[in-house]
Amino acid sequence: MSTPLPWSRRRPHIPAPGTTPPRRPMDWAKVGRTAVRRRATGMTAAEAAAALENAELEQHLNRDREDLADDERGPAEVAEWRRIAQLLGSADGIYDPAADAVVQDELAADRRTEAAEQQQLQEQRQAAARADKLEQLAAAGRLDRTVQSRPGDEAARDVLVQRGDYHATAVDGWLAQALADRSGHYADPTAREAAGTRLPETVTARAELLAALAATGAVGRDSKLPFVGRIASADPDAAAGLARWLTQTHAPGPADVDGGPA
Repeated sequence: MSTPLPWSRRRPHIPAPGTTPPRRPMDWAKVGRTAVRRRATGMTAAEAAAALENAELEQHLNRDREDLADDERGPAEVAEWRRIAQLLGSADGIYDPAADAVVQDELAADRRTEAAEQQQLQEQRQAAARADKLEQLAAAGRLDRTVQSRPGDEAARDVLVQRGDYHATAVDGWLAQALADRSGHYADPTAREAAGTRLPETVTARAELLAALAATGAVGRDSKLPFVGRIASADPDAAAGLARWLTQTHAPGPADVDGGPA
């Protein structure tokens, strides 16, 4: 008899939402236009006009069919035959999709959409991988100032929140400290400004209060201040107000700037 595998106590990996491409709904109008273009390739103006007449007749015969009440493909095919017939009617030759500006514009738009979707999917995968790394560091108690913030860390935090991962709390504290220190990715003012729109007020207020406390010189760089996180979580506005008060209170006065009274 085989020995059963030992039960793993490790929490199973939950993929980040959106890391698999969503299935697009079928665009039947587009399917119809594509089918017409394929059939029309090589047709003359007379042949396209005849195909349009047949498509209009079929559409007329099907007008009372309940199963086609919401049909998008039929009307799209008729409209495309009409467009191609008009195109060939104003120019000699046969129909060639490669020379059809409308078709080429649509193909270019499709390529741009696909590229944007692939980029988004890649960013989601990167955020999920970064979230896994931050989760591991937090679980090991090694998510501290030695870990530099990176572009996309806000998205990684979102992944942890969506997973319901309790390590997101530790990640919030780490992000707040990185913002306060202006270290890693947050050395860039643009990155700090962007983080202000991506992160919740509890994190940004915590960062503001940490920075204000550090500026007073009353606390050391490596001081542990768990109360800051509790204040920011309980009342972000109060935390931000306290930070502003500390900054104003300890701002250098004219005497300090000028080197003292004359």
